[in-house]
Amino acid sequence: MSTHRPLSRANIVQTIAGGYVPLILATLVVFLPLLWMILSSFKQPGEIITMDLKILPESVNLENYNIAMTTVPFAQFFLNSTIVTLVGATIKVLLAILTAYALVFVRFPFKNAIFVLILVALMVPPQVSILPNYILIAGMGGKNTLWGIILPGLGTAFGTFLLRQHFMTLPASILESAEIDGAGHWRRLWRIVVPVSVPSIATVALVTVVSEWNDYIWPLIITDRPETMTLPVGLTLLQNSEGNGSGWGILMAGAVLVIVPILVVFAALQRYIVAGLTQGSVTG
Repeated sequence: MSTHRPLSRANIVQTIAGGYVPLILATLVVFLPLLWMILSSFKQPGEIITMDLKILPESVNLENYNIAMTTVPFAQFFLNSTIVTLVGATIKVLLAILTAYALVFVRFPFKNAIFVLILVALMVPPQVSILPNYILIAGMGGKNTLWGIILPGLGTAFGTFLLRQHFMTLPASILESAEIDGAGHWRRLWRIVVPVSVPSIATVALVTVVSEWNDYIWPLIITDRPETMTLPVGLTLLQNSEGNGSGWGILMAGAVLVIVPILVVFAALQRYIVAGLTQGSVTG
C-alpha cells in the first residue's frame, strides 16, 4: 500500500481541499455579514442607499453611534439586558447543576423518565410555549416587568443534559470516599463535583449568557414599554424612529453596540466551550 509523503503534492491538495477551503468558506459565511454591519455603521445614508456598491465608508464618522445612543433610552436598555442576563443565567446554571447532580447521584423514583422528558424538551421548539407562557405571565401581572422576562426561561434542558453526561464520567471512588467521611449531598456537590467540573459548567454558563443577552422574541412579546425593554427589543424602537431608509447606518450602529459586550465575553471565555464539550469524552 502506497503512502503519500507529508509534503507531497497529493497530500497538500487533499489538505487544502478537505480542510482549509471548507474552513475558510465557513468563516466567511459567519464573518462577512458582521464585517458589513460594522462598516455600514460608519456610513452616511447616501453610501448605503445607492446603486453603486461602496464597501468602505468615505470617513470614520461616529455620528451614527451618537444618534443611536441618544434617540432611544440606550442606557436603560443596557441596564435591563444586564439584569435579565445576569439573574436569568445565574439561576439557570444553578438549576442545571442541581438537576444534573440529582439525576446522577440521588436515588429517587422515575429518574430515567424525568431524564427522557428533559431530552424531549431539547427537541421541542421554544416558540411552541410562547402563547401559554404569555397567558401565564400576563395573568400573574408580569407584563412589562423584568421578572416576567426572566421567569419562563429558567429551565435549561441543554445545560442539564450536558452536565448530567459529564457528571456520569466522574470516578465513583471520589464520591464514595467523601460519603464514608460523612459528607452529605450538598457538601459533595460543592466541594467535589463542582470544582472538577468547572469547564463543563463554564460552557453551560457561557451558552446561557449568550442566549439570554440575544433573546428577542419573548422580551418583544411581553414588553411594550421602553423602561422594561432589553437591548435587542430596543433596536426595534430605533428602527421605527428612523423609518425613512436613512436610518440604516444608525440601526447598524445600534446593532454593533448590542453585540460588542457579548462578543467580548465570548472571546474571553470561548476556550471553555471546547474543554467543556470534550471533557469526559475520553475515559479509561
